[in-house]
Amino acid sequence: MNKPSIPKGTRDFLPLEAARRSCIFDTIRSVFRRYGYQPIETPAMENLSTLLGKYGDEGDRLLFKILNSGDALSALTPPDLTEGAVLKVCEKGLRYDLTVPFARFVVQHQNDLTFPFKRYQMQPVWRADRPQKGRYREFYQCDADVVGSTSLLNEVELVQIIDDVFSQLNIPVTIKINNRKVLNGIAEIMGEADKLTDITVAIDKIDKIGLSAVEDELAAKGVATQAIMRLRPILQLSGSNRDKLVALRQVLEASATGLAGVAELQTIIDYLQALPVVQTVEIDLSLARGLNYYTGAIFEVKAHNAAIGSICGGGRYDDLTGVFGLKNVSGVGISFGADRIYDVLLQLDRFPSAANEGARVLFFNLDETGERQALRYVQQLRRQGIVTEIYPDRHKLKKQFEYADRRGIPFVAIVGEEEAKNGVVALKNLLSGEQQNVPFEQLADIVSKL
Repeated sequence: MNKPSIPKGTRDFLPLEAARRSCIFDTIRSVFRRYGYQPIETPAMENLSTLLGKYGDEGDRLLFKILNSGDALSALTPPDLTEGAVLKVCEKGLRYDLTVPFARFVVQHQNDLTFPFKRYQMQPVWRADRPQKGRYREFYQCDADVVGSTSLLNEVELVQIIDDVFSQLNIPVTIKINNRKVLNGIAEIMGEADKLTDITVAIDKIDKIGLSAVEDELAAKGVATQAIMRLRPILQLSGSNRDKLVALRQVLEASATGLAGVAELQTIIDYLQALPVVQTVEIDLSLARGLNYYTGAIFEVKAHNAAIGSICGGGRYDDLTGVFGLKNVSGVGISFGADRIYDVLLQLDRFPSAANEGARVLFFNLDETGERQALRYVQQLRRQGIVTEIYPDRHKLKKQFEYADRRGIPFVAIVGEEEAKNGVVALKNLLSGEQQNVPFEQLADIVSKL
């Protein structure tokens, strides 16, 4: 018999891990709600026609396709196994992200929504990627988007959300900002406007492969050597955000599109400087976000002192709904990578203590009289908000103590015939070893204080 296993790039979560993940989700959800975002959900699978062509060639290759029926491929002979033939028996796919399904959702339900529409969504997505550290085939995204508004106040608000979430999670981060119009302008002054996609896809890898490898990839894509040399000093611009904006205006002087992007960056930075933003905000001209649908501001978040990639990202998309028939509906959004945030908190050992807590009290099970009284006590404590358990079997004390110790339960309560008669509980603190008889009416206060 084969040893049970799960597919590569997926994970099981034990109770402690699941509780810690819930802490992350609860923190992000509470911030979304505080800013007025409303929850939605979409199916795990979408029609392939919804997904294909929205993420670029690399994204399309990473889509998980679903057979129309389990034996659909068996009807095809090897000569028929072309991409077109396979797509005829695979008309659905697992969602690659939450943004494209959201665009489909907005178009499909436009008459039921009030615009601008602010939504949040926290669900798993799937990518047929090569599993590696920090990169999974199944992972959760926690998205917040605003559609139906072109105001840059939305970008500012999303940065505030990022700031609030990571401040509450106690993760120091740098919030990197760029603008796709700036990248368009750079491609124009390079003389390679027709290779914008190749340029942005290559630049997007700069953190992983370095500048030299990016330049080699651009050369392989047919970008002229002179154009690549024009790009290098732009990607290496340093100094404050203000210094970079001044330099960009000079570099992009001949590009109206590029200057429009600089103006948008300036507006966002000016608003943020007037707000109490805790985390570092940095203009990063190497930030490209390789997804094709971005058209304006783009964001990416990197944790300090953690060996992991981006833990949040997003940007402005001016007409993503247009591919589904609803033109001129601009949107902007961000996506938190819950799985990578989990890994960062684990590396930095910064999970809040509340995320590790399970039951506070375990009632031992000794005899029928005590069991019946313990059941009543357990119910009352639970109604007072204290996580309480009763050991289900009448085993020896040693086994019940071992259970409490392995579960990390700090208090055990014993109700025998004598305790039941006197309305008291023998309460033992397993951390200090102290034991005392406590009137049940005082039990909740004692457990809560300790």
